[in-house]
Amino acid sequence: MTAVAFALAGRRVWALYRIGRAGQPVEPGRTENLPRRAAALATEVLGQAKLLKWSVPGIAHFAVFWGFLILGATIVEGYGALFARDFAIPLIGRSAWLGFLEDLFIVAVLCGLITFGLIRLRHDPGREGRRSRFFGSHTGAAWLVLFMIFNVMWTLLLYRGAQINTGVFPFERGAFASELVARALEPLGRTANDVLETVGILASLGVVLGFLVIVVHSKHLHIFLAPFNVGLSRRPRGLGALLPVHSGGKAVDFEDPGEDDKIGRGAIEDFTWKGMLDFATCTECGRCQSQCPAWNTQKPLSPKLLVMQLRDHALAKSPYLLDPDNAPAAAKAEAERPLVGSTADGGVIDPDVLWSCVTCGACVEQCPVDIEHVDHIVDMRRYQVLIESAFPSEAHTLLRNLERAGDPWGRGAGARLEWMKGLPFEVRVLDGDTLPEDVEYLLWVGCAGSLDDNAKRTTRAVAELLHTAGVEFMVLGGAETCTGDAARRLGQEFLFQELAKQNVETLNGVGAKRVVVTCAHCFNALSNEYPQLGGVYEVLHHTQLLSTLVGQGRLTPTHPVDTAVTYHDPCYLGRHNRVFAPPRELLGAVPGLTFTEMPRNRKTSFCCGAGGARMWMEETIGTRINETRTDEALGTGAELVTAACPYCIVMLTDGVATRKQEGRAAEHVRVTDVSDVLLRSVRGPE
Repeated sequence: MTAVAFALAGRRVWALYRIGRAGQPVEPGRTENLPRRAAALATEVLGQAKLLKWSVPGIAHFAVFWGFLILGATIVEGYGALFARDFAIPLIGRSAWLGFLEDLFIVAVLCGLITFGLIRLRHDPGREGRRSRFFGSHTGAAWLVLFMIFNVMWTLLLYRGAQINTGVFPFERGAFASELVARALEPLGRTANDVLETVGILASLGVVLGFLVIVVHSKHLHIFLAPFNVGLSRRPRGLGALLPVHSGGKAVDFEDPGEDDKIGRGAIEDFTWKGMLDFATCTECGRCQSQCPAWNTQKPLSPKLLVMQLRDHALAKSPYLLDPDNAPAAAKAEAERPLVGSTADGGVIDPDVLWSCVTCGACVEQCPVDIEHVDHIVDMRRYQVLIESAFPSEAHTLLRNLERAGDPWGRGAGARLEWMKGLPFEVRVLDGDTLPEDVEYLLWVGCAGSLDDNAKRTTRAVAELLHTAGVEFMVLGGAETCTGDAARRLGQEFLFQELAKQNVETLNGVGAKRVVVTCAHCFNALSNEYPQLGGVYEVLHHTQLLSTLVGQGRLTPTHPVDTAVTYHDPCYLGRHNRVFAPPRELLGAVPGLTFTEMPRNRKTSFCCGAGGARMWMEETIGTRINETRTDEALGTGAELVTAACPYCIVMLTDGVATRKQEGRAAEHVRVTDVSDVLLRSVRGPE
């Protein structure tokens, strides 16, 4: 049995290894900072940290996971008993604590199985449809694996109970569950228990070996692959900066690309072997799907299903990848399918799936095995934009404006100082080659902060607060251009690099050291992505700086703002960059406010719908993401909906306006930045 099982499992593992090797080399850095990676393995694999965020299924999985680790000792005992009936593991094999621990986890695993079964019955996709996180998963295989684990447990108890009655059990006490089974089997007599002992050992080992073969042929391959995927994942997390375009393991030089450079992912073999590992590690648990704003608003994108489709395509195409000349017809037909294409074209990933993503990172945040969905989606977008020139028509205007005017609205550098009109003081604008020595911060106004009416209000509020606090700051004015965030997430990496390099040259040239920004997307680009291009600065979001100023007593909110408030966490400020406390600290410092959290907040915040360049593309499928989030905000009873990102404020303002037209929101409900609330309290009524 052992030889057959290892032969079948080994053949499958070797095939999977060869498929992974068909991918591109991985980019540098996957094995750097070993202490941090070891800590990730300890917390996420051994500690099951991400799984335990969902308490009931998390505890059940913890029990089953540790059950298999602890019960590995029983496999050794079972093989040993085939050669010596009273076999015991050397040194510890007769200790009562080991017998107790083994039985404890047998019971814990059985309880975990019952929990898993109830969860799957409760969230049966046949009844719940898209609402079930198991929608689209291989539920039959999941039930089979649960059944096989159950078989492992009862066969263990069977032979252990029989061993007690035949006098060869290695533990005199401690194995409480086995002792209960022994009492039930004792009336059968010595001969029957002899037979049950032998049958039980062979059945237990046979089930384990059969389970091994099933695991390597199913989604439960994650049992073995998860530690590798977690250990090789991006650290500290797969959010924040996008990776540069890599080909052959090296970053592509867009000023002088190589003839053989692959831009983005146009075929399954264009993914790196780490990408292939991601696909093979997917547990089909559906946590990503349950949190995805696109999926929750009836759009076709499910991060789980996307990964499953890429995995299934890689497996179906694998004979062609490994031996194109001798591949069967089915594999050759699979190889001819476009990676991204409509159903009529036989595409693996439908364009509507690809372009529904708002890159909010909820999928990456929730994934218990650290799959990097956002990176894979953007890499496929890069190929579509840069090689195929295939992307939503609305994005043409965005890209044209960025190319010609340096901002999404097409207003140009001349309009970047309009936000200053009406301020009761003069804002310092750079008019020399370098920042004066007395300037503490460069205020990066950003495209929205310069050109969007709502965002200009935020910029003025921040400027006035900094002026009140006595902070010396300066702006670049027309020397600013777009950070390129939307271009990069759309997939137009070449344009992003043009814009970013121009900004880095400007910032480095003027000697910028500390930069404060009011846009979450600018904050993420400047702090996380510009270092890839030589722009390293201390970047603060305005809520961070203002919170510090309040804490230092340089800003004192004294005038009450008597209203009910809620706060929306911008994805690129909160989930991507872990800035959760400062905005709440500012609101908490304002007297008179009644603050209520939305049900989904901080790491689980629901996106406003503007990320991933979706701000510039119309939603034509399903319901609007911003309206779903608006309903959550209104559900708190808030009269003032606050955020800390101009994109979020635009989307939530539109959502509130829609609900007012429908009579579902009071006319006095407003949306504003937290800095505006702070200014009202510091300055008092106008």
